[in-house]
Amino acid sequence: MEKVMRLTSEKGVVMFSKSSCCMCYAVKILFHELQVNILVHELDQDPEGRDMERALMRMGCNTPVPAVFIGGKLVGSTNEVMSLHLNGALAQLIRPYQFMS
Repeated sequence: MEKVMRLTSEKGVVMFSKSSCCMCYAVKILFHELQVNILVHELDQDPEGRDMERALMRMGCNTPVPAVFIGGKLVGSTNEVMSLHLNGALAQLIRPYQFMS
């Protein structure tokens, strides 16, 4: 749990992912299109990935990936992120972390 907490405090928007997960890919694309510089941590490429998955589940994630944190707070998985996006609330949450091209 300590590593998860440390990683979520390193950047404004952090996502725990698996490189083979199609839902993770969809969320990555969403943040890219919204021009958010997101830190993606691939659990399947981390030797501590399994422990981190368990920690994410204990923190309240319904599924271990994707797990999105904004401003150090757990937002949730694909359903929560997409719901926030569709109702306009995600734009307010990510505004401080967007880059303008």
